[in-house]
Amino acid sequence: MKNSILKMVLLCAFFLFFSCKKENPKPVNKPYKAGVILSFDDAYVNEWFATNQKLKKYSWKGTFFVCKINTLNQSEVEKLLEMQKEGHEIAGHTYNHVNAVDYLRVYTIREYLNNEIDPMIRLMNFYGLDVSTFAYPYGGRSKKLDAALLKKFKFIRGRAFCEHVANKQGCYYDNSNLVFSFSIDDTHNHFNIPHLLGLLEYAKKNNKILILNSHKTVDKVSGDYQTKNATLEYICKYIKSNNMNFYTLSDLEKLQK
Repeated sequence: MKNSILKMVLLCAFFLFFSCKKENPKPVNKPYKAGVILSFDDAYVNEWFATNQKLKKYSWKGTFFVCKINTLNQSEVEKLLEMQKEGHEIAGHTYNHVNAVDYLRVYTIREYLNNEIDPMIRLMNFYGLDVSTFAYPYGGRSKKLDAALLKKFKFIRGRAFCEHVANKQGCYYDNSNLVFSFSIDDTHNHFNIPHLLGLLEYAKKNNKILILNSHKTVDKVSGDYQTKNATLEYICKYIKSNNMNFYTLSDLEKLQK
């Protein structure tokens, strides 16, 4: 009799324990607001600074990937510092603007880091520029180099090429620390305003962050690697009128926490 009562008590305790036990919730990525990362490559500091004055009325933010930091004069460094103070991001784009794929045909990854990355970081930090992200010149990259650079930078940016359909274009943030951008330079083969509008609309409808890149910002295009200020203003107006966000590349770190 005692054994039967003991078994009954243990059985009740067993069912009570498992009925009260809560399952561990599955991790869910935090939702974020649709928006755009506007990024700029090379060393067109004076042009970027002038563009910033035009776009301030939109409370915009940009990420400026600077190369050849050793060639900049004091005025240009001060302009970068001023933009950084305003909330823009100043980021890395190598010391000498070399194509990594071509470079690694001759040199090792260690030599690339020693000659193109470490001197850039040291000098930019010396100037007071907080460098935490990086973009490959010409989009040239490899998986091994990605792995090496992600030990030094929070995010790295490549280039997305040649897709005409918005939902197949790889220029949206996908919770990875390796991201890709679409070029809005006026002479880029796949750039036009209708396609840009399609990318923006896809980002808005699907709560995505669209990543764009350009180079020299100008009022009137006179050569390759130039983006019209009118194009940037078009994007800014779209962002503001559709209640979307401007992000810098390093802002993405907050979305991963």
